[in-house]
Amino acid sequence: MAEPIIFHIDVNSAFLSWEACRRIRESEDSVDLRTIPSAVGGSEEQRHGIVLAKSSPAKGFGIRTGEPLVNARRKCPGLVIVPPDFDLYVSSSRAFMNLLRQYAPSVEPFSIDEAFCDMTGTELLYGPPVEFAHRLKDMISSQLGFTVNIGISSNRFLAKTASDFEKPDKVHTLFPAEMPDKFWPLPIGDLLYAGRSTQKSFQALGIKTIGDLAHADRRLIISHMGKHGGQLWNYANGLDDSTVTVHSPANKGYGNMQTISFDVTDRDTALRFILSLSETVSARIRADKAYISTVSVSIVDNEFHHSSRQLTLPSTTNVTETIYHSACRLFDQLWDGSPIRQLGVHTARATDIAYEQYDLFHPERSEKLSKLNAAVDSIRTRYGEDSLKRACFVNSDENHMSGGLNKAKRNSREVPL
Repeated sequence: MAEPIIFHIDVNSAFLSWEACRRIRESEDSVDLRTIPSAVGGSEEQRHGIVLAKSSPAKGFGIRTGEPLVNARRKCPGLVIVPPDFDLYVSSSRAFMNLLRQYAPSVEPFSIDEAFCDMTGTELLYGPPVEFAHRLKDMISSQLGFTVNIGISSNRFLAKTASDFEKPDKVHTLFPAEMPDKFWPLPIGDLLYAGRSTQKSFQALGIKTIGDLAHADRRLIISHMGKHGGQLWNYANGLDDSTVTVHSPANKGYGNMQTISFDVTDRDTALRFILSLSETVSARIRADKAYISTVSVSIVDNEFHHSSRQLTLPSTTNVTETIYHSACRLFDQLWDGSPIRQLGVHTARATDIAYEQYDLFHPERSEKLSKLNAAVDSIRTRYGEDSLKRACFVNSDENHMSGGLNKAKRNSREVPL
């Protein structure tokens, strides 16, 4: 049986690169944004004024993704800032994924600008994996105009880790035999999915590098940090049994995020924003006559640290209340009390087939909620989104359906996931 070969392919500074490519296509005289200090940034008036993507010259000024634009301007007064363009990102992502599907037997989009490709057994067709990765990288550059990093390994986790090594326009490997030299000497903060609070917990145990964790007693790690600590121990040892899953075009994810105009410091306020996001996400799911089986929550605190957690439901659903209560459980597991700047509710594994695990104690609850949600959708469609809202949003300044695109476009555009 052939050894697994997994590519993780990640677009370099995707939003900025895609904007630069468009400008060059429209006018050959356009300055390539990638060659000057530049950044993609949101609206500062709505507190979305953060760096979403940056050029390499901007990075040379110490500008970081996620920092406020006002800080970026202080570091580089001549910084060129361009607004985000969601339509451009969707079309560029589709072109990227379609090119990968021409060469990879299995392609799993992981986000709008990255994908896993299972290249196992393709050596006879394309030659040695590393050589083909270089050719594929160059093909993407010549045909689509932007550069990518490609990480290669025998599993998804190590491939993704490898693609995060030196950028841009690089190919890196990280096979298990290479871990002692390439992986274990890195600081524990470089381990994917090890957030700020997790890093502090590791440091309290005397774990400073990924190698320290890899050589620690797994039972000790689990006793102090629970299941998540055990999973990170697996990753530190290069263990990952997940497979590349091919999603059909209809198998989308639905999600929205909300950057909040003030720092949220209490649970009740945070849960109202989660409810608002759940309302929008579930309405989009129902509008597509879809059902989902995975829910996740993301948090960005006021120091721009990101964290997220997800769970798989026993049944598919498109019910607002089910998505909301699942998101609340995740939020309680995830939030460490830090002031919150941004919240997100996301779903995945969408399908047009509904299946449900029978509830012995509340067999009619899901059906009633589904009918209620459908009635609410009908009223909002006919009389407007604000014609019906939950009591907690009455006389409130908070939007009862928040996140994502504007109201007129929420049901018409999806990011391929």
